Amino acid sequence: MALKPTIFKATLNLIDMNRDIYTTEKLTLALHPSETSVRMMVRLLAYALNYDQDLSFSKGLSANDEPDLWIKRPDNSVSCWIEVGQASPERIRKGVSRADQVKLYAYGSEVDIWWAKHSEALMGLPKTEIYSFPAAQVDRLSELCGRNMELTITISEEQLYVTVGDLQLEVDLTRLA
Repeated sequence: MALKPTIFKATLNLIDMNRDIYTTEKLTLALHPSETSVRMMVRLLAYALNYDQDLSFSKGLSANDEPDLWIKRPDNSVSCWIEVGQASPERIRKGVSRADQVKLYAYGSEVDIWWAKHSEALMGLPKTEIYSFPAAQVDRLSELCGRNMELTITISEEQLYVTVGDLQLEVDLTRLA
């Protein structure tokens, strides 16, 4: 019998000073059985960085042909394909073939090794943006994770400030390509 995802509820207060967006969103996040809480929180950071009224979480790890997040138009075409993690060039090519824009948010202790191995192939892809988060910073995101979260994410230039209650974490965003 397959394990079911764990459901998390989040009230996201988003302050994106780069794009002048100030909104509150009620979100439901499914933590796949093979997913860590850190990965789920990085998906939430990607949501904040790309907020759009049509942005949604997809089936993610449960579907091979869908990204972690996407913006779909009413005709089911994909405007933006967003991946989280250390995706292969083949995976990103799939997004390039299906969407107008592709974004990848890499994180983890081995991002440098992954980037050294795949940078040439990834940098040659059209309409693709690749970012990374420092492992030490995102690893702390699990401290903020709860089944019912109210968090504020403030975005200013390449800095994200994630606040839950009295705890605030700073996460740097670096563009790789």
